[in-house]
Amino acid sequence: MSPGQRPDGVLSPAYVATTAATFALIAFVAFEAMAVATVMPTVARDLDGFGFFALAFAAPLASGVVGMVAAGAWSDRSGPAVPLVVSLALFSAGLLVCGLAPTMEVLLVGRVVQGLGGGALVVGLYVLVGVVYPAALQPAIFASFAAAWVLPALFGPGLAAWVAGQWSWRWVFIGVIAFVVAARALLFPALRHLPAHAASDDVPAARLGWAVVGAVAVLSLELLGSSGRLLATLAAAATFVVVLVALTRMLPHGTLVGARGLPSVIATRGLLSGVFFSAEAYIVYVLQDHWDLTPGHAGIALTVVGVVWALSSQAQSRLGHLVPHTTAMVAGTAVVLSGTALLAGTVALLDAGQTPPAWAPAAAYVLAGAGMGFAYPRTSVAMLAASSDRDRGANSSALSVADSLGAALALSLSGIAFETADRQGQDPFLVVFSLAAAGAVVCVGAARRTSV
Repeated sequence: MSPGQRPDGVLSPAYVATTAATFALIAFVAFEAMAVATVMPTVARDLDGFGFFALAFAAPLASGVVGMVAAGAWSDRSGPAVPLVVSLALFSAGLLVCGLAPTMEVLLVGRVVQGLGGGALVVGLYVLVGVVYPAALQPAIFASFAAAWVLPALFGPGLAAWVAGQWSWRWVFIGVIAFVVAARALLFPALRHLPAHAASDDVPAARLGWAVVGAVAVLSLELLGSSGRLLATLAAAATFVVVLVALTRMLPHGTLVGARGLPSVIATRGLLSGVFFSAEAYIVYVLQDHWDLTPGHAGIALTVVGVVWALSSQAQSRLGHLVPHTTAMVAGTAVVLSGTALLAGTVALLDAGQTPPAWAPAAAYVLAGAGMGFAYPRTSVAMLAASSDRDRGANSSALSVADSLGAALALSLSGIAFETADRQGQDPFLVVFSLAAAGAVVCVGAARRTSV
């Protein structure tokens, strides 16, 4: 292509099949996340598995870290084609196991397999974009990835509730498989015509090992901590230390103590994910349990938050250089704190005999989503601004690890808090949302230290 020539668009004949396939796959991953959040209370009730409720959300996030690290190394060594094929097979197999699961324990196995495939899939698609699309088109295709998350937010919760009501929650999992297979068929032409890959021998075996250790420790943490037995509680404390050690091996030095600059950017990302997604895991549940909403009506909160998140993200991007990175992250995390604190407050009012309407906790959750839309993208931009050619890849990987493993750890801790509060006769939802608000306080503190 000559210097003055504009490249064909992402929907031109040369790229349309690949663009459609990558967009569809990201959308199906997003739909599955929204759909599961909507139907998981129904799943747990049907399989008598409320004791594993938080673990069902944490499992794919934790195993996804292993998938991300493995797929990144595999793609560097041999190109993205084979890792993508394997990731799609794992993702589909996990969905099938979940859809056919006779018990909650089997469903958790499916969620682990699904997470391995989902984490590897996202990394493989990012590598594929770098190989297939010229640099001038890459911003457009990444923008389509962002849009692919908005559509499932609009239609995913309602569709999932309708499918579960008309047939069964099992079809929420199994039905996605057919669409994944169709998207894979569109992707195959691009995979067959990939250019030869220059193999790399730099495979981070130690990093993959620590990813496995961290994932297993996070999932073991809730299983041990939720039992209520003394020896199991002591083992859970030791497991928590193992998680922290694994994180120190995968994140920049000083991340866990909020060192100024890049370490606090990474910490802010992990805390944001942990706070928000632990609240998201329980929002539909509490609306059904405390306010007697149907899954479809409760799922409207997920729809609205997806739209608000996208609008808030667009707002911060338009402000651009007018709002410094640290200012944007502090403002966004403060809004997340306000939303989670109000969410806990509405539950406390209900427990005190007041009658706040159902829209009150939903609005508080949506407010937290607005804060996420403002702060979350800035963590990526701030990370890149603090990186050089020598460490950009490592820092990008650290951001992803903090994102997924931070959320998985928060979900495991939330599950322990929920079960402990329930055994002691307290309102477990109030405890979980209060824990999220406390995490948001720490998150604001980390955001304040992101400036050098």
